Amino acid sequence: MATFISNNPAETEAIGQRFAKDVNAGSILALKGELGSGKTQLVKGLVAGLGSGAAVTSPTFTILHEYSSGRFPVYHFDFFRLEDRQSVARLGLDDYFFGDGVSVIEWADRFPEFIPGQARWILFEIKSENTRAITLK
Repeated sequence: MATFISNNPAETEAIGQRFAKDVNAGSILALKGELGSGKTQLVKGLVAGLGSGAAVTSPTFTILHEYSSGRFPVYHFDFFRLEDRQSVARLGLDDYFFGDGVSVIEWADRFPEFIPGQARWILFEIKSENTRAITLK
């Protein structure tokens, strides 16, 4: 387990860029943290670290954004607005999780039963207005 401290969004993105060096096709990152804790900022850095210039935004309303221009495709999910297990099951997660890209799930703790055992959990904790603790389990 490793914990990183971020004091601003740029530092959170830099942590995501570092994580990009440790992912491969089939990697699954399950993100857990309250609103505004830096989850999407980390994904911005991850996508940039994989060589994509895509403009990363939270997929809160669309549930999934795909970024395919980097070293691996990134499948960026957000479970925040999903209301029940059936909604999650309809996403066809296995096609993404066991495919050719990196899957990142914001609010993964809402439906942990859908997250494979090999997923790496990343926990976000707000320490102060600007400071975040980001723990990779």
